[in-house]
Amino acid sequence: MLWVLFLLVAWGAATVSCVRLCLVSARTGLLSGAPVDDVGSIAAGHELTLYETAFLAGGPHRVVDLVLAGMHLRRRLLLAHTGWATVVDPEGRDEMERTVIRAIGPQGQSPIPPIRTAAAGADAVRALADRLVAAGLALPGGAGTDVAAAVRAVRGAALLVVSMGAVTLLMPGQEHGPGGPVVSLLVWFGLPLALTVGCLAIARMEVHPYSSWASPAGQRLLAANDVPDAGGDVLAAIAVRGVRAVDDPALRAALGGGPGGPS
Repeated sequence: MLWVLFLLVAWGAATVSCVRLCLVSARTGLLSGAPVDDVGSIAAGHELTLYETAFLAGGPHRVVDLVLAGMHLRRRLLLAHTGWATVVDPEGRDEMERTVIRAIGPQGQSPIPPIRTAAAGADAVRALADRLVAAGLALPGGAGTDVAAAVRAVRGAALLVVSMGAVTLLMPGQEHGPGGPVVSLLVWFGLPLALTVGCLAIARMEVHPYSSWASPAGQRLLAANDVPDAGGDVLAAIAVRGVRAVDDPALRAALGGGPGGPS
């Protein structure tokens, strides 16, 4: 009767992971702010700035990478392929640029990873996040990450159910229940597998893509604004797709090297 223990493990993993996904998805929906019916009016009345686009698409670190790249392209900052930033013009044009300059420090030179970390947690970026959360376009920090983690847990539970069923089928000398081993595998382990696969299908329809930052309303607004993600607009490409959208290998190496690299 060892197969019963495997069945209990499979059911336990499937139930716990699916309940977690349902709870996190429901909480994320409540945190998303604007009702779905209002998304059209929000999209019509608000055009995202590059900073807002960067935050919704990639979070605080994406915003800092956008500022660094913009200052570098305007010759206000020098980004070396070795991963260091050097201030050329200490007068920032806006609060985001001034935040980055302060993060670099009084020496005017610093490795990029600590700049990214310090600037991402600064008041200017937090204020941007708070505005987007208040508008229902962004999720409070960590909410979207919880959804992605819950989806991964359900996927793992589905694989565990299949593994437990396979072990039950292949283990010699075990009673597999009425109907023989094949029927046991399909009936006893098929139900928790159907539960996990069903939850994954619903999650993909309702909350995909599993953004860590944009609420469902924010994701729709990103699509409605149709920000270019390729071509000659390098900053728009970085805002939407991150550092991997940069064609310049030296700039890509500068922004992508070291711990705390961009998403």
